[in-house]
Amino acid sequence: MKNVPDTKLGRMYKEHIQYILDKNIEALLDQYTDDATLISSFSKSPVIYKGRERLKEHMQGILGIDGLETEIVFWAETENPETLMITEQITMTAGGAKSQMRFADSWVLNDGKIAIHFAGMVQHPDGSLA
Repeated sequence: MKNVPDTKLGRMYKEHIQYILDKNIEALLDQYTDDATLISSFSKSPVIYKGRERLKEHMQGILGIDGLETEIVFWAETENPETLMITEQITMTAGGAKSQMRFADSWVLNDGKIAIHFAGMVQHPDGSLA
């Protein structure tokens, strides 16, 4: 993980990525409220996951990730309301193939847990832009 600030949300982000590296879905889910909403654009069409069980379904994809590396390109956070907006350069291996892409993630927190997560793909592994 590169360019992550030493702030409350920076430390939470580092934990988030470490849970992905460890393939620890339960710990990752514990960072979210029970009724959290995650909006994903990874499949080039929006998919909305609401609640712990649906988020767990989405997160099964991390089980196939190896060698995840993240570099923060843009970071902004606020305290009241507690929010995070980032852009990341991602390198990872999945299915034996190394890929590079760019993500844009935004979190809205409620009592220190992620209540809304916009998980956006900015540049897909094939190089196309979202």
